[in-house]
Amino acid sequence: MKNKSYLFGIVLVAVLGGLLFGYDTAVISGAEKGLEAFFMGASDFEYTNFLHGFTSSSALIGCIIGAMLSGICASRLGRKRSLILAGVFFFLSALGSYYPEFLFFEKGVPAKNLLMAFNLYRVLGGIGVGLASAICPMYIGEVAPADKRGTLVSWNQFAIIFGQLVVYFVNYLIVRWAMQSLPDLVAWTQAVGWRVMFVSEAVPAGLFTVLICFVPETPRYLALCGQDDEALRVLTKINGEEVARKTLAEIKATAVEKTEPLLTYGPLVIFVGIMLSVFQQVVGINAVLYYAPRIFESVGMGDPMVQTVMMGVVNITFTLVAIFTVEKLGRKPLLIVGSIGMAVGALAFALCQVVTLPPFVSVICIMIYSASFMFSWGPICWVLIAEIFPNTIRGGAVAIAVAFQWISNFLVSSTFVPLYNWSPAFTYALYGIFCLVAAVFVWRLVPETKGKTLEDMTALWKKK
Repeated sequence: MKNKSYLFGIVLVAVLGGLLFGYDTAVISGAEKGLEAFFMGASDFEYTNFLHGFTSSSALIGCIIGAMLSGICASRLGRKRSLILAGVFFFLSALGSYYPEFLFFEKGVPAKNLLMAFNLYRVLGGIGVGLASAICPMYIGEVAPADKRGTLVSWNQFAIIFGQLVVYFVNYLIVRWAMQSLPDLVAWTQAVGWRVMFVSEAVPAGLFTVLICFVPETPRYLALCGQDDEALRVLTKINGEEVARKTLAEIKATAVEKTEPLLTYGPLVIFVGIMLSVFQQVVGINAVLYYAPRIFESVGMGDPMVQTVMMGVVNITFTLVAIFTVEKLGRKPLLIVGSIGMAVGALAFALCQVVTLPPFVSVICIMIYSASFMFSWGPICWVLIAEIFPNTIRGGAVAIAVAFQWISNFLVSSTFVPLYNWSPAFTYALYGIFCLVAAVFVWRLVPETKGKTLEDMTALWKKK
């Protein structure tokens, strides 16, 4: 018989990787000003705006590397051991970002070489994010029954957004504690505050690394490796014996080899996977998530950290909308409606920068834009990337798609500040146009996968 608690338990552990993904990428939003002040005190080099932009985004370089390596890791190490490796990278990055002077430099003395060391630790954490971003939804997709896969993979996006909300709140609490307890907040933030924000990640990273050791390898990977008995045991605990035997037979029928060439099913499936990833980023959402305090401050809001936490709550709420509707409404309707909602929010925010309106109107526009992403492109992109590729190319295809996602993320994040400083109206008008193009792309090229098994993907793309 089915063991729902077993499925829930292993998915819960896997989505901790999503929480770390969100935590690691958003921790910089609270720490970047203190980090900037620290390195501006260096005497052997000038810490320019360009260097600060690079330092704030350096983890994304690691994300690209991790995503590119995820296919090799997923195929050779397996899904489980790859996630363990990601957890180790998260943990080491948290400690190293807190104390980049370790062994080689004098503590508290900003210098060019110390900046390089700090960025290397952030890149290491980014590699963990890149691995987790590709393999967590892959893992969940490969253990989940077809009728629950969309919902369960969407919980990974919930964990990402929850991780961002947690770190927004942690950063806020750190700042509030320092304001109430310390005589010189500015000096403490510059010397210690940013370090505390980074090291706080070590707690969830250590927990994830330990817990992932106790979950099973995915049955599809086990079957691809010829471990049919173990695959059947895991499938039976998840689905019951009758469904497990049928599922294993389908896996074996569609996967005579562990891997096939990427273009076995034609270039369209790879193109669709890549463009799903690209559109998820070029709509501009991470410019909001990474620089939320700056945006809210620029439109005249009193306490930007409070607005950032409020946005995190909105994001959590609308991610739940996707979780509870994705199996009822399907993937395509949510993506199309979300794209239109994002376009409305982004274009309205652009208009607010041209026409003089109260600051709260701009905040509402940003909230609409962000909320629309959270019930559509946020979770649904990961659902589709986890499920549209046939079993024998999934590892490599997901790696390529997610690598393009992080490349696009880096381009958007690194260009946002100069674009926004030049013209907020143009910046968000551009994002709004990309949202409309994304809606057309989904309507024309993305297949609906609701209710289909992972093995059905082989037949679907053979027909294209």
